[in-house]
Amino acid sequence: MRLLFIRHGDPDYEHDTLTEAGHAEAELLADMLAHEQLDAIYVSPLGRAQDTAAYTLERLHRTGVTLGWLREFHAPILHPDTGDFRIPWDWLPAAWTAEPLYFDKDRWCETPLMQEYGVGQEAQRVCDGLDTVLSSHGYVRAGGVYRAERPNTDTVAFFCHFGVGCVMLAHLLGISPMVLWHGFAAPTSSVTTLYTEERRAGIASFRVRSYGDISHLYAAGRAPSFSARFCETFDSDQRHD
Repeated sequence: MRLLFIRHGDPDYEHDTLTEAGHAEAELLADMLAHEQLDAIYVSPLGRAQDTAAYTLERLHRTGVTLGWLREFHAPILHPDTGDFRIPWDWLPAAWTAEPLYFDKDRWCETPLMQEYGVGQEAQRVCDGLDTVLSSHGYVRAGGVYRAERPNTDTVAFFCHFGVGCVMLAHLLGISPMVLWHGFAAPTSSVTTLYTEERRAGIASFRVRSYGDISHLYAAGRAPSFSARFCETFDSDQRHD
């Protein structure tokens, strides 16, 4: 089975939709996905993901399934760098890397801060939602792997968001989401592709073939959005926090 984790196009967060650039990205993405055999399409309920998926769904004459748990990861914390409530990532490196638990795939959410604001419970909700979908497609979670009860080569697409996408990847790969949240940047409209590997009969795991692919933008001569990144050098006028 193949999974596609697709980040929404360039966002207008204030209105929960896409910018003009985001609409252009979503249309180019649809041009690429129109050539794919998508066996199932799941979509976050948030407007920016719905608007991104709409181009592909229209092109394929399909209807997506909206899943509440696919919304952007929502567990705001009192941010240690800024003193206000924010998403539980985008910390300054010196802050989160000082805590060894954040590198632990099982214990990253056991720090007092994460426990106080229920971050682990929200992550578990996402993992349970993903496992429910995978089970419906024939792959049932069993410890760190999956029982391939109905092995297949279906392609399943998820139109979602960077934060929740990292949680799903962390669950499938056995990695702390803190590492993915802070160490990876998925461009807007990008596609991350995973395949199952069934090296022993009935036992499957997932492997990333490509992360954050934006070849559809490059093919059209379009530069990627800066969204999800921070300043490359401190003296630039790019986003610092």
